[in-house]
Amino acid sequence: HIDTNINSNTNNSNTMPAPRNIRNRTNKFNKNIAKRGNVPIGKAADHEEEEKKTSPVLIGMFLFLVVGSSLVQVMRLFSSSPNIPKDE
Repeated sequence: HIDTNINSNTNNSNTMPAPRNIRNRTNKFNKNIAKRGNVPIGKAADHEEEEKKTSPVLIGMFLFLVVGSSLVQVMRLFSSSPNIPKDE
């Protein structure tokens, strides 16, 4: 008979103890459980105060492209307008 429950042998006295590195990681994880959500103010404040500033060069390029493309569109609009004959 093969038992399909994976955790059925955890209480078995014949199992080998976990290796030291696994025990250490488990203990470290269990200690961290109680600390979740209790971050010191110094560490939390450092992340919140960081502001991403936009470079003036980037703003200048964006304005150049927007204003330049609008000027080109206006020039194209007036240059392609049909010639209206003048009444003499």
